[in-house]
Amino acid sequence: MERLIENDNVKKSRIPARLDLAQSGTGLVLGLFMWVHMMLVASILLGKGSFNFVAKFMELSFLSSTGEGFPAAVFFAVLGVFTLFIIHALLGVRKFPISWKQHAIIRQQMGMMKHDDTNLWYIQVVTAFIMFFLGSVHLFIMLTHPGQIDPYLSADRVISSNMWPLYLILLFAVELHGTIGLYRLCMKWGWFTGDDYRASREKLKMWKKRLTIFFLTVGLLALLVFSIIGIRHKDQAGERYMPHATVEAVDAAPADEQDTE
Repeated sequence: MERLIENDNVKKSRIPARLDLAQSGTGLVLGLFMWVHMMLVASILLGKGSFNFVAKFMELSFLSSTGEGFPAAVFFAVLGVFTLFIIHALLGVRKFPISWKQHAIIRQQMGMMKHDDTNLWYIQVVTAFIMFFLGSVHLFIMLTHPGQIDPYLSADRVISSNMWPLYLILLFAVELHGTIGLYRLCMKWGWFTGDDYRASREKLKMWKKRLTIFFLTVGLLALLVFSIIGIRHKDQAGERYMPHATVEAVDAAPADEQDTE
């Protein structure tokens, strides 16, 4: 009987560790996805055609004979990310202060300790709170409009739909939360730490700062380009990007002139 009780206690004690492992796993996947997503969005810096190519590729247009693509592919991709997002949020909320009193105690202890990693954890808490609301809005829009991703429609959302404040705040929240989270995962599980723990910590902090600056810079530039496109396209808001429209217009011009002559 005592052995059964001991075994039962051991099983129960493993649950927090398994939940912690699941939180780390979902955080790792979402963090890496964040970097890939940012680089895909940044294709707008190479031109509208480049971004449109990426958007069509994500719709698996190369599998279609017409080249139109399958918006359902984007739908299921977003659904998978959204599911991981919710699971990660539910796992992470276990460690959040759930009352103002707990929050005040943590802030007081942070002021006394002045520990850098504790401050980074607090930034993660704040950014997670922001992401839970703003990130859900963004993912819901993508989930319900999977076929409306192209240079003009995306730019129209930024300017004509007045979504630029949401994207600006979300950019900082996601990049800070993600890079800090990946840094803390490396420290927690001993990834890339080496033999000298202190030196490894400083090196990882350096890379964290560099990656944060890099992705924030790329994200801000991409948002600026989308804003410029959206402002110029405001009078035609809702019109899709037609990559061959300009070529067809140029080809048609000589024929029209010839008919006039």
